[in-house]
Amino acid sequence: MMLRVSPATLRNNAFMDLGLTDRVYIVSGASTGLGRSCAQLLADEGALLVLSAADPEELAAAAGTIGSPERMLLVPGDISEPGTETRLVAAANARFGRLDGAVVSCGAAPTSSVLEATDASWREAFETSVLGPLRLARSVAKAATGEGASLVMLLTSTVRSPDKEAGVGNGLRPGLAMAAKALADELGPRGIRINNVLVGRVETDPPLEFEEPVVLDGDGLESIPLRRAGQPDEFARAAVFLLSPAASYVSGASLTVDGGADRSL
Repeated sequence: MMLRVSPATLRNNAFMDLGLTDRVYIVSGASTGLGRSCAQLLADEGALLVLSAADPEELAAAAGTIGSPERMLLVPGDISEPGTETRLVAAANARFGRLDGAVVSCGAAPTSSVLEATDASWREAFETSVLGPLRLARSVAKAATGEGASLVMLLTSTVRSPDKEAGVGNGLRPGLAMAAKALADELGPRGIRINNVLVGRVETDPPLEFEEPVVLDGDGLESIPLRRAGQPDEFARAAVFLLSPAASYVSGASLTVDGGADRSL
């Protein structure tokens, strides 16, 4: 029998007192998927939140289930659009008077092989899934509170191993991961940490933008030693730990959360 972990069970056991109470974090892509799960866990840990997503209605609906309205601020916007990052940082400082970091959702690249991807596809994906996240990371770093800050980039396991029919993402995501590591070098002297979470197969309904539908039985999961896809909360817990003061000496790391599927050290 395949082991299944329910989101409710994970959430009930999620509180670990990570030192996040009243710290302020921006979460992009907060209306769905991993961004929403990260926002929920941050709220459970006592953080104050600036939540952002492209669709205002989806963002409002998600926020209604995450936490108390007085402990969060909703700023609709797409981080692929220049200027959104500035609005998010300004909103955090105006509402809460400080900024301690961010969860940066890095978006999805178009499904295509390298041979078939057009120049336009590469340019658009570079703007949305590389420049957008980098702009937000830079803006948060510049505005971070004097006691330091922490950022987590939500990437995928294709950073280390290419995925079939994800040619554009295979090309761009490793570059973004390396840029984040370079940022960790640049920001470290200011006490600012930045880490990547490399997401494996996620069980969501509907699937996340960057995922093919997960097959829960058969060949689809044979490459995963745990023989199951991950729940969004399982990825979010890793991200929130890296974001928190509990991981105060972890910076420039790329943590693969994929049930053991990655074969590299």
